[in-house]
This record gives sequence, C-alpha cells and structure tokens, in this order.
Amino acid sequence: MEEEKEQPRDIFPNSPDEDPTDLARKAGKTNLLQWMEISVSEPEKRTTTSMKVQDTYIVYLIETRITDVKLKCFGDGTTSLWRRYSEFELLRNYLDITYPAVVVPPLPEKKVTYVWQNSATDKFDPDFVDRRRAALEIFLLRVAAHPILSQDKVFIGFLQQEEGWKDLVYNTDFQSKADSKLKSLSASFRLKKPDRRFEELKNYSNELENNISNLLKIRARMADKIYGIHKVHANYSRVFCEWSGIEKDMSEPLQSAGHYMNVFSQSVDNALEDEEQYADQLKEYLAFGDALRSVCRKYECLQYDLERAEDNLSYKASQKEQMVQGKAGGSFSFTGMKTKLFGGDTPEQRDQKIKQLEEQIQQAEQELQQTNEDTQKFVEAALRDIDRFKRQKVKDLREIFTNYAIMQIKQSKKGIAIWTSAKDCFTKM
Repeated sequence: MEEEKEQPRDIFPNSPDEDPTDLARKAGKTNLLQWMEISVSEPEKRTTTSMKVQDTYIVYLIETRITDVKLKCFGDGTTSLWRRYSEFELLRNYLDITYPAVVVPPLPEKKVTYVWQNSATDKFDPDFVDRRRAALEIFLLRVAAHPILSQDKVFIGFLQQEEGWKDLVYNTDFQSKADSKLKSLSASFRLKKPDRRFEELKNYSNELENNISNLLKIRARMADKIYGIHKVHANYSRVFCEWSGIEKDMSEPLQSAGHYMNVFSQSVDNALEDEEQYADQLKEYLAFGDALRSVCRKYECLQYDLERAEDNLSYKASQKEQMVQGKAGGSFSFTGMKTKLFGGDTPEQRDQKIKQLEEQIQQAEQELQQTNEDTQKFVEAALRDIDRFKRQKVKDLREIFTNYAIMQIKQSKKGIAIWTSAKDCFTKM
C-alpha cells in the first residue's frame, strides 16, 4: 500500500498494464460510484448530412471525475465526451446479452407516452429532452452502482473512451450471441419442468407493469382535469379586471382579486411540469417489467436446452438397451422391417454399434452435466440479482410516492395562500 502511495498510477480502459477496475477491486471498491462521479448534461441538437439525407439527433455530454486520489486518470481524473441515444442503446444491448442473469436497467423512452393533452410530444421538445437527459444519467448511475455491470470494461470505455468505443463493443462479438439469443427467444416451446420461482416472477413483472401503467393513465386524466380547472380562472382574472374599470369604489379589490386569479391559473404549469419528473421515474419501473421478463425468457431457454439434453441421453440409453437385448426397436420402424426382410446385424456389427452408442451416451452425459451446471449457475445468479432489484424497487417507489405527496401538499398550500389573499380582496369590497 505504501508503494502505491509513492507511485500513483494513471488508469484508463486502454491501460497497457492493468485495468482500472482491477485497481479499484484491490482498493476494496465494489462498484464504480465508489471512486467515480458520473453526470449527463448539456443536451445539444445536431444535424448531419450523409448521401443527401439529413439526420437530426440529440447528443448528451457525459462527464466523469475520479474521486479517489489513489485512482487517478490523466492527472486531474476528469473526462468528458458526447454520446447519442443510439450509443446508449448499443451499450444496453451489449449488457443485456453479455449478462443474461442480470436485470439490466432500462433506457428512457424515445417518444413520450401516457401524456395529458397539453404536454409536449415532440421528441426534440426542450423539456422532454432535459427529462430524458436526467433519465439517461439515472441509467448510467444504476449500471455504475451494480456490483457486476460496473466492472465491465466496455461500460467504462463508454464513459471515458471517445474514439474507438464502438470497435471495443463489436470486438466482443456480442452481436453473434445476440442473433443466437434472438432465435432462441423467438422459439415457441413448452417446458416440462418449469421453475415455479420464474413462473411467479413473470406474473410479478406483469402485475408491476399493469399497476404502474394504471397509475400513469390515472395521473394523465387527473392532469387534464386539474389543468382545465386552473386555466378557467384566467377568465375570472379577465372579468375582474374589466369589472374594476366600471366599479370605481371596488376597483382596487377587484384588480387584486383578478391578479390572484391569474396567479392561480398560471401556477398549474410548473406544478404539472414537476409531476412529469415523477411520471418519468414511474416509467422507468414500467420498463423494468420487460427487463424482468427477459431474464425469465433466458432461463426458459436454458431449461429447454437442459430438457433436450435429458431426452437425448434417455433416447441413447434406450437405443443401447434395445441393441443389447437384440431388439431393433419398439414399434414399427424401417430398421425393424429391414431386419425381418434381410436378417439382423452380425455380432461384430452389433458390438460396433453398441460401442458407438456408449460413446454417444458418454458425450450426452457430459453435455447434460455441463448444461445442468450452467442452468444452476444462471438460476442462482438471477435470483440474487432479482432479490437486489426488488429491494431497490421498494426503496425507490417509497421515495417517489413520498416526494410526490410532499409536492402535492406544497402545491395545495400555495393554492390555499392564493385563495386566502383573494378572499381578503373580496372582504375589502
């Protein structure tokens, strides 16, 4: 440790001698956030032209800063680079394929959903872009806080390596794995021995998605009603102001009342804008439903392979038993018909076939053992990560709903204060 203090070493994903995560682990750091700050800021709209086709998109500035003095990166330990949303998608696809037993955090939506009538739906709307920026930052922070994902070299490269990062991703050959996974995931099959825990997890993810979806729908309807109620007071403001020009004795109280009606009318804009932030946080957990089902589907693929390996071993063993007993097969078969017409195998031929079957059985046993080990490892890892996710979900949702309630109380107090002031104006008439 003293030697490390005397000779601090720079770290970077391309470090020729040692990876930063290795150094961090040696220093007792279990996730990236223990030695690095990450932020996403300054969304910027850009347009490029290629083959006479314009492409308009948003880029986000990702900034990192090393917070542990023992782990420095190029002197000051800070980096900054721009990333498109499509690069975030590439990163998440890579993580999802590379770590099948992990509930990989979802990305924010590309287009607005569960909107109320006056909210912006343009994906380039500044308010929506800024909310998506905040959600992308949360995505990176969740990955950086994960004990497994945070150690991935490609992820660290995404944060710090501006040039050549995509080559780093494609060199992992994750796309070929993705293609094979997609084929497996699209296959329709029914498991003989499904794990009850994963069946329950699928129901849990569906219920989570349905409940949050209903909350978002109700919230959108309430936002429409609240917006309408507040905005109708703009008409009261106009009427009171016009009335004040006629009633000279009540001119000042009427003007003041009109002012408070206008303040009440405009107060809803900021309130509903703040609500969108809580809606976005709920949408993240809406998307987590897909992430959970993805883990379940990957388990089903492994279990299906395990059952096929068991069936293959059983079939080979049955063939050997029939061969040893001198049977050509169970019911009708072309082999049995051939035996009846032209006679059976010679003892030497039968011994050779039995020997081949024994080799195939040995190979099938090895495949079954390996598949069983892989399935068990996946199940253990997946259940651990699902348990971690559930604990985090309870903590996050409690915080979201508590903060939402506090915001509503504050907004209600503002409304009471406005109406109290308006009542005083009417009292003075």
